[in-house]
Amino acid sequence: MASPTIPRWRRALAILRPSHRHSPFSATVLLMASVTASRLIGLVRVKYIAWLLGRSAAADAFNAAFQLPDMVSYFLVGGAASITFITILSRYRDQGREHEGERAMSAILTMMALLLGGATLVAEFVAPLYVQWWFSGFPAEKAALCTHLTRILLPAQLCFFAGGVFGAVLLVRRIFSVQAVAPLVYNAGIILGGVLGGIFLARQASVSSLAVGALAGAFCGPFLLNAIGAHRVGMRFRPVLDLSNPGLREWVRMSIPLMLGVSLVTADNWIINYFASHVGGAITLLTYAKTVFTAPVALGQAAGAASLPFLASLFGKSDRAPFARAVNSAVSRILAFSLLLSAFMIAMALPLVDVLVRGGAFHRADSTTLAVYFAIFSISLCLWSAQALYARAFYATGNTLTPMVAGTLVTAASIPVYWALYRSMGPAGLAIASDIGIFLQTSVLAVLLHRRRMVSLAGLEYAELARALLAALISFAALSGIRSFMHTTSRLHELAWLAGTTVVWLAVSVLVLQLSGSSLPGQLMDRLGREA
Repeated sequence: MASPTIPRWRRALAILRPSHRHSPFSATVLLMASVTASRLIGLVRVKYIAWLLGRSAAADAFNAAFQLPDMVSYFLVGGAASITFITILSRYRDQGREHEGERAMSAILTMMALLLGGATLVAEFVAPLYVQWWFSGFPAEKAALCTHLTRILLPAQLCFFAGGVFGAVLLVRRIFSVQAVAPLVYNAGIILGGVLGGIFLARQASVSSLAVGALAGAFCGPFLLNAIGAHRVGMRFRPVLDLSNPGLREWVRMSIPLMLGVSLVTADNWIINYFASHVGGAITLLTYAKTVFTAPVALGQAAGAASLPFLASLFGKSDRAPFARAVNSAVSRILAFSLLLSAFMIAMALPLVDVLVRGGAFHRADSTTLAVYFAIFSISLCLWSAQALYARAFYATGNTLTPMVAGTLVTAASIPVYWALYRSMGPAGLAIASDIGIFLQTSVLAVLLHRRRMVSLAGLEYAELARALLAALISFAALSGIRSFMHTTSRLHELAWLAGTTVVWLAVSVLVLQLSGSSLPGQLMDRLGREA
């Protein structure tokens, strides 16, 4: 008897099961869907904070308060706890030595919890000096508020680190569902903290509740969910201080380059905030612009996170050709999609950010300035997406030194560009400098992979990229023509225009791709059908 046909929608929903083992494509789709949902919640968060605080001194202080905790995590654990641990744990699992992998996890987590905990305590004491030094443009009252918020946020880095280690346990088993949900919980925590603060506290005072919500969200989402997930698959953490553990030593060896180096991917925000602190509200507007911009950027990061376990496994085989093909295929597709999306984001920048952010203390004039920054950032969407995949290609091979040196040199070379463009163009110059810097970062990583005969630049699907670029240019022209006729009188009209232009963008993009002979639309539908 033939087995009953399972509806496609039920097969698609099956990938949400916590125990589901994913292919590279289904993992990418799931994490992209998760990132999209997380970013949507993140936009709700931005909307609420903008409504509550506008571009005030409290908004600048809140957005700047995340920087010291991020720096502590970056320089102490390389900002890549899960990336390096995935590579190590994948090898233990492939060799049937999972018990040793569990011991290594316990040793790494114990040592780093002690080290990171101690560093967090030190940072709590030095926070006032740090804020005065880095945000030298802040007046005394704004600096004091930033220090207060920074001290609330610092312990969250312990949650992110431990969650990253536990999450790596799930990723090497190709279980991505928990990774898909954890960011949603984190963002929801910030929103809930803000709402409760708005109810029980004065508007300006409720900024502290936003920071408390972020801390609670980090504990419940990235930490707790990953810890429960790792426990359910059989991984047991036992506190052990074993400095001779080979897994710990390898993790330290791989992570030290990440701790010593500074990638522009992370340093971009730090540099921007340093200069922007001298202009009231600039940190807030640039942060909002980056937050809205990074919603699609995170799709490339999700693709990189989903691909890392598979790339590590492919590189471990004797034939390296599948590894190179996998990287080039992933980069080509994310570049093609990013080009198309950039066209929409640039053409519709003002109505997009106005609908997403304006309201309460955030006014139309603020949206106009914000749209300029957002459009500039959007030019580099394809570069931010591609560099995430190129970086993980290096990490999958166990090589963290090369991208560290390259990233540090690019960052050092970029700082004068930020300074010069800020002096000549103000905050908008910082957005332009960000685009230039990420272009250098992506290009250097791609060339290094090519020269080391790991991933050839000739393997990129240039014909498909050319078709995507053509579709992007034509859709941009169509949207720009429509924009000239847009005269909105209300938020509802603006939203209707956005919905209509989205349909036009999709229709024009797909039509041009099909007429130019692109296989991307058909490949996407075929892959979705097979995975479902």
